[in-house]
Amino acid sequence: MNVLTVSQVNTYVKALIEESVPLRKIYICGEISNFKLYYSSGHMYFTLKDENSQLKSVMFSSYASRLKFMPENGMRVICSGRISVYEKNGEYQLYADDMQPDGIGALNLAYEQLKEKLFAEGVCDAAVKKTLPAYPRKIGVVTSNIGAAVEDIKNITKRRYPLAEIVIVPTIVQGDKAASDIVRSLEILDNCNGVDVIIVGRGGGSIEDLWAFNTEKVARAVIACRTPVVSAVGHETDYTICDFVSDMRAPTPSAAAELVCPDINSLSNEINALKIKLCNIMNNIVESNMQRITDLRESTILSDYGSVIDSFKKNLEDYRQRLFNLLINKTEKKQDMLAALSGKLNALSPLSVLSRGYSITRNSEGIVKSARQLTENDNITLVLRDGKAECRVKEVYNNE
Repeated sequence: MNVLTVSQVNTYVKALIEESVPLRKIYICGEISNFKLYYSSGHMYFTLKDENSQLKSVMFSSYASRLKFMPENGMRVICSGRISVYEKNGEYQLYADDMQPDGIGALNLAYEQLKEKLFAEGVCDAAVKKTLPAYPRKIGVVTSNIGAAVEDIKNITKRRYPLAEIVIVPTIVQGDKAASDIVRSLEILDNCNGVDVIIVGRGGGSIEDLWAFNTEKVARAVIACRTPVVSAVGHETDYTICDFVSDMRAPTPSAAAELVCPDINSLSNEINALKIKLCNIMNNIVESNMQRITDLRESTILSDYGSVIDSFKKNLEDYRQRLFNLLINKTEKKQDMLAALSGKLNALSPLSVLSRGYSITRNSEGIVKSARQLTENDNITLVLRDGKAECRVKEVYNNE
């Protein structure tokens, strides 16, 4: 008896299965269940099933990262890959290297999934859209520097609003590197001093050609822009994720330039119309004031201005006379008061007393008020009304 180990059996069965040519590249249709994505590794584990059977499956990160959509439970898909045995538990399973939705393209499914996600977040709502500047000074353009799109934008801007400056960042807009390059260009222009609005887009093409504008990284870059963004991708019937998250969608790059740039001819006409309107308003004001002046000239007061002036003169003379009378009365009262005060002052004046025959006696110590201040032979001075006399006391008499 040839006894084998479990590992030997599993290895043998694995070798048999892997040697089967039909199982090396197989396409299997089924419904996804038990789907698990391990974010740390990026590997996907799931089960494919139909009405009667199920098959365990795995898609490693190197293949899973290429998918344009996110698999979900209940989704019908077509997987390609190989059948092999996982020796550790002895189960055979599908090692998938690609997956496509059954009945809808992978790109279309990825488009719808991302669109639904962004709308659910509210980043596509009109309330969060930024307003485009009325008169942009600098217009940033994210597109290829060759081709019809960039030429259309330059020509229309030059024709409609030559005052604006165009800042073009040459960008890859198709292929695997396009999404990252679009994000880079948006960041450059958003941080460029003076750029008022950004146009991002390209000409028409297939869904594969336009796919960079349907990626989440481009959508997030547009949302993050502080500068208003106009999306102009493809032809009029083409709608991309970039269209939904931008502040305004233009059906074509040419239409984007027309949306961003005001028509300088229309502006000139508006300015001329405003100029005429302003002149008319000023003329009306002048004519109205002239009529008022004429009416004032013809009014009774101004037509008989002589009598008005005479009336003012009479009133002025009356006021002058009243003021003069008040001044005379005031002066007379002050003079009377001064005379009364002068009389009182004169009555109290020593000179007035002297004029009545009195005199003032002084000695070396001052005014003599008492006979006791004098002694015989004292020298004294007599102050009279009109002079003085030097005297000597011969004898002093004291009244008892």
